[in-house]
Amino acid sequence: MIFYFSGTGNSEFAAKRIGELSGDDICDLRPMIREGTGIDGTDKEEPAVFVMPVYGWRMPRIVEALIRRSEFAEGTPAYFVLTCGSEMGNAAAYAGKLCADKGLKYMGCGELVMPENYIAMFDAPREEEARQIVKAAVPLMDIYAGLISEGKPFPEKTVGIADRIKSTIVNPIFCRYIVGDKKFRVDDRCTGCGRCEAACPVGDIKMADGRPGWQGRCIHCMDCITGCPEEAIEYGGISTGKPRYRCPDV
Repeated sequence: MIFYFSGTGNSEFAAKRIGELSGDDICDLRPMIREGTGIDGTDKEEPAVFVMPVYGWRMPRIVEALIRRSEFAEGTPAYFVLTCGSEMGNAAAYAGKLCADKGLKYMGCGELVMPENYIAMFDAPREEEARQIVKAAVPLMDIYAGLISEGKPFPEKTVGIADRIKSTIVNPIFCRYIVGDKKFRVDDRCTGCGRCEAACPVGDIKMADGRPGWQGRCIHCMDCITGCPEEAIEYGGISTGKPRYRCPDV
């Protein structure tokens, strides 16, 4: 089974592509995250494949928390595919530790460079450039699918000092001081459609008087700001004029 979490479609696209080739069913983790439930009743003979974005050079904490509260058969093979705008740092070490804690058989962590979507800090590519980046990533998705089908581990990535610093030291600082929703705002283009409220995976957005309000639980998945049909949501002044990237093939 392939379990995926996706904010703007990169990881969803990868999960579907890998599932099509490996013959595995796919499962969206967002409802479980929102409801506070977990995975239950996996088959030891069937690998668990987790596809998700990198948040601050580690897997998203909400996904790690979901996996920790889930039930797996002892020794279930576990693969991780992490989508990112540039690199995943030392995220593999944390995936391996999570498997050890949960009694899963760690089969590796695969890095998958996809279009940048984190417009709260970086620039996202425009559609044509994004399509080229996705196209370039597809062969690696196919390789991962083949290894999963054959029950072989992913190749290990060389990890440097900078990778360790990013995942170990920078990540907690990033999560504590950068990730938040106080800078989100809407302008007069907002129609009050409620799409952002419905899409938020952690229920952070509530509509009031036809306008969204953020409740302090944001994880910076960028779903609300990139998915607004009117591009009415801004993140301070950082996002102004930037392309709103969503995976074009999802």
